[in-house]
Amino acid sequence: MQALILAAGRGERLRPLTDRLPKPLIEVGGVALIDHHLHRLRRAGVRDCVINTAHLGHLIEAHVGDGTRYGLIVRYSREPLGAFDTGGGVRHAMKLMRPERFLTVNADVWTDFDPTWMLVTNPCSLAHLILVPNPADHRLGDFGLNGTKVTNERVARYTFSGIALYRPDLFKLAPETERFPLAPLLRDAVEKGLVTGSVYLGEWRDIGTKARLSELRGAPTRRLRAKV
Repeated sequence: MQALILAAGRGERLRPLTDRLPKPLIEVGGVALIDHHLHRLRRAGVRDCVINTAHLGHLIEAHVGDGTRYGLIVRYSREPLGAFDTGGGVRHAMKLMRPERFLTVNADVWTDFDPTWMLVTNPCSLAHLILVPNPADHRLGDFGLNGTKVTNERVARYTFSGIALYRPDLFKLAPETERFPLAPLLRDAVEKGLVTGSVYLGEWRDIGTKARLSELRGAPTRRLRAKV
């Protein structure tokens, strides 16, 4: 199984911290966010990983290297800052990947989610999204869920965690432009009934703002330490 870590974001809401440090290298529990992800992916059975980078990407590359110390083969999909947006960034990174399903993880979240079961399951959908209960600052959520079928309905809404299993065919539905966001592509696929999902009730935090980062760092230490 192969994985893609999305690490190209600028981190505007975390400035000035992110003026000198990319979000994936922010430490939580004494460990960089990206290290939490890489170790979990390795334990789950992933061997090949692509990381897309833009803002201060050279610092991420210097930190992670070729992946040897994680037991992984790591390659980099380099982008100019903000060039491709999330959807375009995924499609651009797919040039470095095998033409088969792949796992994606947002580098700027902290979670204890174990992706192992996603690597052994083989859903027929073009995408399988991991959804979480809506945080206080995102109460309307992103998607509904009816059984395992993701919907755009305004009932029983959940927030997309940034963790998903995609088939390359999903991106055949994308605009032909080099730059495009991921959310409209997913919503279009959801409308066509091509997306499944699961709800995760464990620890998950988006550290996109200073307040959220401070809150996470103030959580009990035992919840922040990843087994590495």
